[in-house]
Amino acid sequence: MPKKFKIALIHDYLREYGGAERVLEVLHELYPQAPIYVSFVDKKAMGIHWQRFTNWDICQTWFAKIPLIKKLYSPLRVLADRAFMALDLSNFDLVISSSNAFEAKAVQVLNGIHVCYCHTPPRALYGYSTMTDWQKNPLIKLGGILINHYMRIIDFKHAQKVDHFIANSQETKRRIEKFYRRTSTVIHPPVNVPKKVELEKYQKLAEKKYQTKYYLYISRLSFSKHPELAVQAANQLGINLKIAGSGKMEPKLREMAGKNIEFMGAVDDQELHVLLAGARGLIYPVEDEDFGIVPVEAMAHGVPVIAHKSGGPLETVIEGKTGMFFEELSVAGLIKALKKFEKTKFDTEKIIQHAQKFSKTKFQQHIKSFIIQL
Repeated sequence: MPKKFKIALIHDYLREYGGAERVLEVLHELYPQAPIYVSFVDKKAMGIHWQRFTNWDICQTWFAKIPLIKKLYSPLRVLADRAFMALDLSNFDLVISSSNAFEAKAVQVLNGIHVCYCHTPPRALYGYSTMTDWQKNPLIKLGGILINHYMRIIDFKHAQKVDHFIANSQETKRRIEKFYRRTSTVIHPPVNVPKKVELEKYQKLAEKKYQTKYYLYISRLSFSKHPELAVQAANQLGINLKIAGSGKMEPKLREMAGKNIEFMGAVDDQELHVLLAGARGLIYPVEDEDFGIVPVEAMAHGVPVIAHKSGGPLETVIEGKTGMFFEELSVAGLIKALKKFEKTKFDTEKIIQHAQKFSKTKFQQHIKSFIIQL
């Protein structure tokens, strides 16, 4: 890359830590001199994960100056594209936007190339389940339908201005083609795949800390992730379940959970590795997942996955070898899969080898190659 080649990274917002933010982290590792532009930052909402971003060169749009924006960002998302469009990126040769819900791809790249790493077209706009069950309230549903109709028009318009799309999965590639009528290149997101020595260390720590084997749920505690299925299935089967993550559903889940279920809250990287090392299986009841980094992280520790048969896990989990699927998105469907899982033997080494296909190193190689070809 020429010395004076200027790059900027664009991201929807920083208010949670999930797969999209992990991609942003690795892009920042590749291009550490690149400034990061986001619609707004909510340090409090990010909790312990904000420390990952404290030393970054982060620029917020005028959207961040709206009073109470940290509470009103969802209904005011109709303004987000204008905030991104107002950014002056005329000095940059390459702009990489990381986008799924908040129109980061709306940036105006007048003198350079705009590559959009698309985690998915906005789920709320195209009929996929979202973080909250917003359609429960009739008034909110009516308002949401009207806003979403407008936003679909805006979203399509901005998608046509992107020079090149990268999709995080074949599932997302199909969505980009269906909703945007654009082609894209699939580059799977980066997964932290520990080395053998590290895995052995985490295994010893897990054996010391946790006396019995358990199932694990790792994700945000939100409507689209269906953590209630994991809790109810664990209750009925009496199996040990540890839940790592936080979200609006946590109080409700704690109410329904039995003594065999433990809530770990948001955990740091070290604790996450240890939790995975001690798990007998990962329960992943997410519907129409865009890609799903968590199942691959589990497999990187040799942990087989029980996932809903939809979306990204269809590309990463091999039935009967690295995990298994359940078709009916219900407690009964998950219980049926768990009973079958209990009787199935998995080869830990083969599971780990499979996960290495999705390593951070491979992601960086594919991104570099893609950019060089441009």
